[in-house]
Amino acid sequence: MTNEELVRIVCPLFNDNSYKYYFSQSTIDTGKSLGLKGMEFYVAGRGGALGDCEGSVVAAAFGYFNPIIINAAWTLAIAKHPARTIGSVHYECAAVAGREKLSGLPNLAEFVSAMQKVFDATDADGLALFAAFKSLPLVDDLPGRAMQLAASLREYRGSAHLVAVRASGVSAIQAHYLHRPKDMKMFGWSESEYPHVDDETRARMVAAEELTDALCIPPYSVLNETERASLVAGAKAFELALAALDA
Repeated sequence: MTNEELVRIVCPLFNDNSYKYYFSQSTIDTGKSLGLKGMEFYVAGRGGALGDCEGSVVAAAFGYFNPIIINAAWTLAIAKHPARTIGSVHYECAAVAGREKLSGLPNLAEFVSAMQKVFDATDADGLALFAAFKSLPLVDDLPGRAMQLAASLREYRGSAHLVAVRASGVSAIQAHYLHRPKDMKMFGWSESEYPHVDDETRARMVAAEELTDALCIPPYSVLNETERASLVAGAKAFELALAALDA
């Protein structure tokens, strides 16, 4: 299995499933226990590891969202609790969801070991949100750590993708419109703000996807063939285990 094949198989699986703990009942209940509304806990939870900063910084690290709604949710949340506290609690929610859904995953130890090796090999330079995630301590138990590692590797690709998008001459809002035009309103954009895209923009977006894969290859390239097989099999089982958490 080539490096390119590996990232094209596992990165979409992490991207499409690792966020699902945001919507687990245990995560929702934890946010409520902190007095945080859904968007507040999402924004300050996912972005909390960035620490004490302006909402505009969080919006830049997230990309895609209308900065106005990120800034509003962030401001409300950190008025109630410190950002790092919320971020740490949110990361623990990932572990809780992992214990709920991943304890029976086949060959879990091998899957976690392969993810850990990739995670340890990542270079966080220029990837602010992933760097923040990487600063958080991982839990010791396998199912909890599996979910945290998968969530962190999702942020690795997401942060790399924002770099690739901008390097390819595409704005974040154009990238979002091309990828998920039906989700624009959910991310805070009104129709009057929808961007112009043309064939050149689409071609640049193809280049951005290729560059994203290239940026993701180095840490995944450290795996041997056995570890690659474990990562692929584990990521596919991970997707099946999390099917009940679809939003």
